[in-house]
Amino acid sequence: MRARRTVALALSGLLAAAALAACSNGDGKTESSGTGSTATVLNVGMPNGPQTENHNPFLGSSSGASLGYRWMIFEPLVMINGIKPTEAGKPWLATEWKFDANYTKLSLTVRDGVKWSDGQPMTAEDVAYSFQIRKDNEALNPEAIPYGTIAVEGNKVNLTFTRSQFVNQNKILTAFVVPKHQWSTLKDPTQDTLKSPIGTGPYTVKSFTPQTTTLVLRDSYWQDLPKVKELRYTSYNDNNAQTTALANGASEWSFVFVPNVKAVYQDKDPKNHKLWFPANLGIHGLWINTTRKPFDNPALRRAMDKVINRDDIFMQGEAGYFYPKVESVTGIPTPAGESFIAPDFKDEKHSVDVEAAKKELTDAGFKLEGDVLKDPTGKPVTITLTDPAGWSDYITDLEIIKDNLSTIGIKATVDKANQDAWFKNIDEGNFDAAMHWTNGGATPYDIYQNIMDGKILKPVGKGGVSGNYGRFNSPEATTALDQYANATDDATRTTALNTLQKIMVEQMPVIPTSASNVGGLYSTKNWVGWPDEQNQYGPAQPTQQNALQIVLNLKPAGAQ
Repeated sequence: MRARRTVALALSGLLAAAALAACSNGDGKTESSGTGSTATVLNVGMPNGPQTENHNPFLGSSSGASLGYRWMIFEPLVMINGIKPTEAGKPWLATEWKFDANYTKLSLTVRDGVKWSDGQPMTAEDVAYSFQIRKDNEALNPEAIPYGTIAVEGNKVNLTFTRSQFVNQNKILTAFVVPKHQWSTLKDPTQDTLKSPIGTGPYTVKSFTPQTTTLVLRDSYWQDLPKVKELRYTSYNDNNAQTTALANGASEWSFVFVPNVKAVYQDKDPKNHKLWFPANLGIHGLWINTTRKPFDNPALRRAMDKVINRDDIFMQGEAGYFYPKVESVTGIPTPAGESFIAPDFKDEKHSVDVEAAKKELTDAGFKLEGDVLKDPTGKPVTITLTDPAGWSDYITDLEIIKDNLSTIGIKATVDKANQDAWFKNIDEGNFDAAMHWTNGGATPYDIYQNIMDGKILKPVGKGGVSGNYGRFNSPEATTALDQYANATDDATRTTALNTLQKIMVEQMPVIPTSASNVGGLYSTKNWVGWPDEQNQYGPAQPTQQNALQIVLNLKPAGAQ
């Protein structure tokens, strides 16, 4: 599952934030219940700007994905805890599942008694169709799962794959199910905005505006109906607007970066304003365009890595809580990934070492003349660091990196880009370097595959990539990734993963700085039952699939 960074548009300032926040009273729509009050509405917010109505759950660009409400309508076969991905999943639309020893076959038992929101029963045919539509449409299969046969046998669905799916098992099991009777009528499922979505989830769409999408509780559901009768998803213009709404109670749940989180959020209501940001096996870092000289030279990338200060990035750029620093030179986050780190790198941690960086450069033919680094051809080394203007944490990170690089004579410029232009340039490889995230998963494979896989390598100028934005070309890495993915035993997987770590350390296609998180800020004023450090039943991020599990777990704070 992909744990993507929040897309936060910077369209206005604090005045607009206050105006937007004033549009909602944030009272949770309470009604009297004995000596307390019982909430009926949960206000969810994201800082993603005006939305265009699009309920297609397959499309990552849809309003349903941007705000997270797609998971309240469309449900997975298995619910897997995003922060404990190696644990057994919870039966959901599938009651049983079993892979064969080599992960090339999967048998699923489909739950009986589930109905679509239009009243029709969900069947094994719907589950099979939900895989078939992914097989038939490349755009609906971003993980490139190599589906073979898909067959129905009573209440079972049997699938085969053309190669081992060890690394994709969670992605397959968490696939959401769509109704065949609706989707088979769509002209193009990769483009249809699905104005009237039909799902098995407990909610349906009540209304949509560019600012707010409202979901309403169904009359019946295959599980106990949640206590939240209405979900209001508001899309605020930027991080400031979202933060203001959280602080004054207009928004009760969000995933957003707050620079001074204690003062502007927690201290506004110390009893109820909570945050929890558990890490997962994904990372953030400086992606370098390895096709551009002199940054195609791994010695230069290694030297850059040696001078970047992760402590400053965490404490200043990430406000000491958001994305924890990556300490291992392999880029694998700890403690979550400790068991995967190769023996050669077990005790090697990042530390700033300017002199070692200078030696690295000198040995590779670079020259530091005064405060200017010149490449082996005699040209000054300059670099443009770019991210969207509204991503305040990333921009601060880049300013820190800019200062760090000056210690070895690299002149860096920070480009506060237009978001749409930035996405296009990253996709097509038209950039020097940028802070960006990686995929996350049950093992570090997803991190390295996203960074190094030659199978997703595309030439500069060609978009539609799903990773390897730095155009890193390493046949050795691609082979190791294949070996890991197709191994039939743990020893082979370990050997392949150790090879990938060695490539990461020696060639540094991405300079890892921070671990990803799947966190959230939430209020306990109206609702209780949220996940936290003591009850880690799922990630706290409202745009993750586990958000449905959270909503099902919530109870009104005033209920007696």
